[in-house]
Amino acid sequence: MKAVLIDKPGDETVLRIGEAEPPPLAAGALRIEVAATAVNRADLLQRQGLYPPPPGASPILGLECAGVVAAVGAGVEGWKPGDRAMALLAGGGYAAQVVVDAGSAMHVPERLSLEEAAAVPETFLTAYLNLFQLGGLASGGTALVHGGGSGVGTSAIQLIRAAAARALVTAGSPDKCERCRALGADVAIDYRKESFAERVRAATDGRGVDVVLDSIGAPYFADNLASLAIGGRLVLIGLMGGAKVEANLAVLLGKRISVIGSTLRTRSAAEKAVIVDGFVARFGADLAAGRIAPVVDAVLPLESVTEAHRKMKASTHFGKIVLSVG
Repeated sequence: MKAVLIDKPGDETVLRIGEAEPPPLAAGALRIEVAATAVNRADLLQRQGLYPPPPGASPILGLECAGVVAAVGAGVEGWKPGDRAMALLAGGGYAAQVVVDAGSAMHVPERLSLEEAAAVPETFLTAYLNLFQLGGLASGGTALVHGGGSGVGTSAIQLIRAAAARALVTAGSPDKCERCRALGADVAIDYRKESFAERVRAATDGRGVDVVLDSIGAPYFADNLASLAIGGRLVLIGLMGGAKVEANLAVLLGKRISVIGSTLRTRSAAEKAVIVDGFVARFGADLAAGRIAPVVDAVLPLESVTEAHRKMKASTHFGKIVLSVG
């Protein structure tokens, strides 16, 4: 099957189109003919040798896909060949076929193309898990999301709005801030020009937010704590800015703050199935009706994967970068 291969870790130039063996179908799994996949920051880290796949996962890049079910493994219910599926993957999406546990797959709503559907699983499930299941964001609550123009950020804004909560976001330009507001963010902060902690205090009358969703890490840690309300939760999902901090633990105690570290890729199939079921139960109708939808910045052919990685690295995109595979 056609796939993006890497002979050795490196920059974008190590990516090449080649042939790989199709993965074997297992009990409880689906084989999907991949129509499209999407690029995530984790793909860039794996390409550089900094984020190896979990044990047993495909070494091929790609954490999500959409396509058509080609075969159904033993014990699987609710799926048949020909169904349109979008799936959360531990790896393997940059290829013509994937095999994935059925609990990690979702039916594609009629209103979405397969290219659009490929931009749903990783970012919407990440936002759902960390804001709602772990962060406990409730109706009427307030969340601060860093990287509002990213795939996770654009997904989070819409989920927060659909949950009747309030979204504050950071972004890296006036244009991205404006687009975040148009998407539903209540407050958008240009982190290159403003202190997000000061803006959060002003926007919440000094109370702070209930949840902070952060992929930056060390440089934001102190200001994240300052931005949280009493009893607030900081959910860390990435360390783009660094991992080591010196923290004033008195702030944690005084404000009763919870700091939660979270990853999605390394969770078990059973854990992922719970996350998928929870997302579909709470937001599936919104997705089917178009009240929430993936924001797709560009659709490129798989053969342009090098360009797609460069675009992701430059952070010039807004929303998701999709690769057309079929």
